[in-house]
Amino acid sequence: MSTLDKAALILRAFSSQQPEWGSRALAVQLGLPRATAQFYLSGLARAGFLRRTPAGQYRLSWQLAEYGAQLTLGLPWFPRARNALAEVAQATAGLGFLCVLEEDRVICINRALGDPGADHAQVQTDVTLPANATAAGKLLYAHAALPVPEFARYTASTITTPDEWHGALARVRQDGYAHAIEEWVPGQCAVGVPLWWDGAVVAAFGVQLPTARFLARERRVLARVQQAARPFAPPA
Repeated sequence: MSTLDKAALILRAFSSQQPEWGSRALAVQLGLPRATAQFYLSGLARAGFLRRTPAGQYRLSWQLAEYGAQLTLGLPWFPRARNALAEVAQATAGLGFLCVLEEDRVICINRALGDPGADHAQVQTDVTLPANATAAGKLLYAHAALPVPEFARYTASTITTPDEWHGALARVRQDGYAHAIEEWVPGQCAVGVPLWWDGAVVAAFGVQLPTARFLARERRVLARVQQAARPFAPPA
């Protein structure tokens, strides 16, 4: 493993569930010598990617937030899409999502929670989403020339074969939207549409709701999402 690969491995170990690491625990988690873990932690801290707490642990640096802000603000369509996402999340009392492709990975770059009373334990905070089990994955793959993704199973409804996958993508291209009915998280459903910009699909835009609420008003939720995404309609 190269030096860069090890540094990336260290950074990816930090998450909302595990925001802090010490060298000993991180070494055990990643199967690295403790001295190696400490070397990379201290080096990443000196480079500004991590910060050391008074207790001697390491956290991601606020400088990374600045990098993220510069990245998203550099996308000409992002500010309008972010505002539209907040509006549709509020209107549907759902969890809005805005996702993009990075090579073959589905990356969530923005979320909006429209139901302040929602159980936050049920809100997905993953940055990288499973393509085969999400509406965002179907939308983005349907408009990209990519090989089939990994078919990990998350629920009984998850797509796990190439035939199912190709059929799902064909429906997305035909219908102009995608849904995921308890395919990733039990008890949760999602629907979304592609966002077009300069003649290409740049993002997946949609909302996630508890199954009972989603199925009771699926058409209305889809109509709300389509209306919010109208400024990003495909070329005529």
